[in-house]
Amino acid sequence: MRQPVLSVAFAAIALALTGCAPERPDKAEQPGTITPTAAATADAAASAAASETPSPAASARAVTERTRNFEFEYAYPAAAAAIPELVVELEADLARQRRELARIAPRPEDGERPIPYARSVQWDVVTELPGWLSLSAAVYADTGGAHPNRWSQALLWDKAASKSRKATDLFVSGAALAEAIRVPFCRALNRQRAARRGEVVRSDSGEMFDECIDPTASTVILGSANGQQFDRIGVLIAPYEAGSYAEGDYEVTVPVTRAVMAVVKPQYRSVFALGR
Repeated sequence: MRQPVLSVAFAAIALALTGCAPERPDKAEQPGTITPTAAATADAAASAAASETPSPAASARAVTERTRNFEFEYAYPAAAAAIPELVVELEADLARQRRELARIAPRPEDGERPIPYARSVQWDVVTELPGWLSLSAAVYADTGGAHPNRWSQALLWDKAASKSRKATDLFVSGAALAEAIRVPFCRALNRQRAARRGEVVRSDSGEMFDECIDPTASTVILGSANGQQFDRIGVLIAPYEAGSYAEGDYEVTVPVTRAVMAVVKPQYRSVFALGR
């Protein structure tokens, strides 16, 4: 699905669609250099004439910290930085993930320099509607194992309520959504599997990575083609969920259908439209 943004390019999660371990005190965090790109702010001493000038647009936020024990990166886009309440939530996630990395990172032993652990979190816009901002994050983690790990996070910001939601919160249940998209989702997933493996995939073969999976057990995101309503549902699937690590990530997109509309909560139906 994506590559790391630490030493190599980290591709953004953006479908064709145009927030976790318990927090524990970190008693051994190492000092490092943090280089943020903060949102632009107005000059408190601006003159009356200057106050009529539109405030500068919010800037994307990016933090990089490198110590002898760990390397940490966290970034989110300008669209998120423009919403103060969302910034509070993302900054809390940033702090939590940084503390967790610092807690588990190796410590120097007998004067030897440890191999640093690494984590990178890159948030990107999936789509923005008049009342909603749909975000997804690509997470990369290297804790010295056989290979790095990758997974996704998602966040759906409800502008009217000023709170974050999960995509599945807009449906009567996750199970109902899974049932509504299961057939097109499984077909699309198997097409991608077959393309990567060079052979037809049969879900009834008995092989673990041939069976279909519960789409709502992976990361669900909502997207839009018209910028007014959600008409696409994306599923971001990490390695080992639908295939071997060598197969990488899978991203499956299905349209909003009448079956999907039937399981949307009544208060959110106006936010959805049939897709193609």
